[in-house]
Amino acid sequence: MEYIELIRILLRRWWLIVLPVVLSAVITIPELINSMGSSASGFTAQVRYSAAQKLNLPEREGDYTDVWQASEHTVDALTDWARSASFREEIRTQFADAAPPLDSLHIAADNVRNVGVIYFSHSNSEALRTIIDAALIVLTSRSQTYFPQLGGEAAFVTILDPATIIAAPPTLISRLAPLIRLGVALLIGLALAFFAEYVDPIIYHQDTLRRMGVTLLGSIPSERT
Repeated sequence: MEYIELIRILLRRWWLIVLPVVLSAVITIPELINSMGSSASGFTAQVRYSAAQKLNLPEREGDYTDVWQASEHTVDALTDWARSASFREEIRTQFADAAPPLDSLHIAADNVRNVGVIYFSHSNSEALRTIIDAALIVLTSRSQTYFPQLGGEAAFVTILDPATIIAAPPTLISRLAPLIRLGVALLIGLALAFFAEYVDPIIYHQDTLRRMGVTLLGSIPSERT
């Protein structure tokens, strides 16, 4: 009987359930159409590089294992530096007064042994290209300021792959946002329907009287036309 009463409430208060969903759809559908026309949520690029400390190596025998290990340590250091606030600030100083907006700039970095990767993302492709060019200048010419073990000379950096800027796909949250809004609106509509039923003093069905313990002597059927 509880399920039957639940269905009765939903049928009685359907307009309260539908109203928030319709209002949410009116707001959400234009945004959904705009997001379909613009599939990108920004732009990304990555730069792969290798690096080593500049050394004047004498003639010697061996496989230069220590040189490769030093190169790996250099790339490790540059990876940590690229993640820091000082690296971002160095990029900013490359522009003087004509800096592109850096608020939406995100920088991440990683490396596998002697090969490092810096990941860039920004909301504007042209600004991202300018930022990457400045970052490469910083990477190749400013490391000695932060790593005294380089002996006052910037690490020797070789760019392995040119940066290719691509449109980033929309985030999962942005894709699901319209559905989430409609779902929340539906929950609000259900809450309104049950609240209205709770405060409504009118008895709509004889089953309600039976649950209240009221004895029914008879009933008058609804008028048929």
